[in-house]
Amino acid sequence: MNLQRLNRQMLGKLAVVTAGMFGFGYALVPLYKSICELTGINVLALEEQTVQGVKARMPANTQVDLSRTITVEFDANSRGVWDFKPAQRSVQVHPGELTTVMYEFQNTQKRRMAAQAIPSYAPQQAQAHFTKVECFCFNQYTLEPGEKKTWPVAFVVDSKLSKDVNTITLSYTFFEVGSGTPPAPVASVKPAALLGQGT
Repeated sequence: MNLQRLNRQMLGKLAVVTAGMFGFGYALVPLYKSICELTGINVLALEEQTVQGVKARMPANTQVDLSRTITVEFDANSRGVWDFKPAQRSVQVHPGELTTVMYEFQNTQKRRMAAQAIPSYAPQQAQAHFTKVECFCFNQYTLEPGEKKTWPVAFVVDSKLSKDVNTITLSYTFFEVGSGTPPAPVASVKPAALLGQGT
């Protein structure tokens, strides 16, 4: 008899705990949204705000300078037998705007090769205002014979860049690791007509 009573008491306690956990989990959703709306840390919460039944738009990114446009040109050089080139030769960006471009690689040798890239900038003063958020140049890579890869470069041009600079050339030299690290190339701004020739 005592055992049955203890079992019923335990079952009641477990039911209360289960109901409490369910209620707590259910209450977390509006609580989470309220906290995110107050702090502004959740983009989804901001998107869901409505004004008289009309969805409010996200505030514009004030860090992007829409009054300026900078042309960023991409150059690729290789030390050794590589097929190495940017997927596009140039982009136009606003200072403060996050931009991603892709570079294409292929090991054309019949052996595995480890390689890395070294960046350089023209004009030189642009380097201090060119921030790479993601770049294949951060790491060494090993490519199998004939293997192709595509890797991104995500970057932001700082709005503090001199207003005299309208064009930046980002140049990479891709070289085999162990073959001697070459010095960083001296990039020069090339006419757009020449950019389409070669890699």
